[in-house]
Amino acid sequence: MTAPTAIPQQARLHEAVARRRPGHSLEGPFYTDRDFYALDLAAVFTRVWLFAAVEAEIPEPGDWTTAEIGPYPLVVLRDDDGGLRAFHNVCRHRGARLLDAGRGSVANLVCGYHKWTYGTDGALRHAPSQPADFDPSCYGLKAVHVRAVGGLVFVCLADGPDGPPADFADFAARVEPYLLPHALREARVAARVDLVEEGNWKLVMENNRECYHCDGHPELLRTFFPTYGYTEANLPPHLRAAHDRYLRADVEARATYERLGLPYALIEELDDRVTGFRVQRDALDLAGESFTPDGTAACRRPLGGLPTPRLGHLALHLQPNAWFHVVGDHAITFSVLPLAPDRTLLRTTWLVHPDAVEGEDYDPDTLLKVWTATNEQDARLVARAQRGVSSPAYAPGPYAPTEYQVEAFCAWYVARLREELGR
Repeated sequence: MTAPTAIPQQARLHEAVARRRPGHSLEGPFYTDRDFYALDLAAVFTRVWLFAAVEAEIPEPGDWTTAEIGPYPLVVLRDDDGGLRAFHNVCRHRGARLLDAGRGSVANLVCGYHKWTYGTDGALRHAPSQPADFDPSCYGLKAVHVRAVGGLVFVCLADGPDGPPADFADFAARVEPYLLPHALREARVAARVDLVEEGNWKLVMENNRECYHCDGHPELLRTFFPTYGYTEANLPPHLRAAHDRYLRADVEARATYERLGLPYALIEELDDRVTGFRVQRDALDLAGESFTPDGTAACRRPLGGLPTPRLGHLALHLQPNAWFHVVGDHAITFSVLPLAPDRTLLRTTWLVHPDAVEGEDYDPDTLLKVWTATNEQDARLVARAQRGVSSPAYAPGPYAPTEYQVEAFCAWYVARLREELGR
C-alpha cells in the first residue's frame, strides 16, 4: 500500500480560497500558515498602495523616515528640491541596510558598511575604490512608487507591466477634500508609538472593522458611540439611549459641517475595487470635540485653524492596512505592518498644530490616553483570537450584521488572493 501523496502547496492554497464561505470568518491556516503569509505578501503587500508615513515626519529636504513592509525595508524622504521619494533601504553594493529604523535628516545617504554614498534623489554619488570603467548610473537606489494624499504618504511596491493600481487616483481625488481642511501636511508629530501584537495582521484589521466588541473599550466609549455598525433594524434595547444621543449629535454636527463647507457624506467602497476605502465625518459623544474622557479638546490649538473644536471625527479606513481619525484638535494615524504569520506591528502617530507646545497647549498623557488604552486592549483581544484560530478545533463562524465591514475586508482580501493565484 502506497502512502498518500501530499497536496501540492499551490493546490492547497487554491482549495482553501475556493472554500471561503461568504459571511463567515476565514479558515485557520489563513492566520497561521507560513504559505498563506507568503501569499499575503505577494498578493497584497507588494501589489497595492499602502499607508507608510505622514508628511509631517519629513517636512524639510533631507528628512527621512523608515517603514518595514514584510521583508522589504523602505525609506521615505524629502529630496533636495522638497519632493517626496521612497526607496528600498538597501545598499546597491552588498545589500547592507542604509538607514536604521526611525527618523532623521541627512545631506546624503551613506552606507555604514563601505561608504557608498547616495543623493536624496537615489543616485549613487560616491563608491570608493571602483575600477575606471565602473558606471555609477547603473547602481542608484531602487525606487518605490510614492504618493501623498492630504498629508498622508502611501507607497506601492508593485513593479513590472501591471504597476500600481490605477484606481488610487480616484481614491485620492475623492478623499483629499475631506483631509485638506485639517492641514495635516503642516502639522507636527506629537508622538509615534509602535506596538507589536501577537496575532496575524488580518486579525488586527478585522478587529478594527467592527464595534461588536467595543464594550471592552471603556475609555474610547466615553466619546465614540457604541452604536457604530448598527441600524434601527438590529439595534439592541440597551443601546437605545446612546443611539438617541447620537441622532441629536448627528443633526448638530451636520449643521456645523454645512456651515463650514466641510464634506461629510459617507463614501463606502470597501470590497468592489482594489483601493478599497471608507470615509465619513461623524459626531462624537459628550462635548463632541475630541477623544478625551469628557470629549473636550486635548490641544488648545485647532488643526487647520477651523473656527470650532466641535467637529466630531473624520474617519477614514483604507484596505489593507490603515485607518485614521481626525478631530478638531489632533489627528491619529494607524498603520498595520506584518512581521510574521502570528506577529504584527501597529504604528500609531499623533499629529497636532505645528505651533502647539507640549506642556502648554496640550498634555501628552491626555492626548495619548484613549488610543493607547484602546490599542493595548485590542492587542490582548487579537492575541486571544490568534490562540483560538490556531486550535485544530477552530471552525469559521458567522458574522453578525454589525460586522459587515469585517466581511467586506475578507471579501476584498480573498479577491486579491484569487487574482494572485490566477497569475
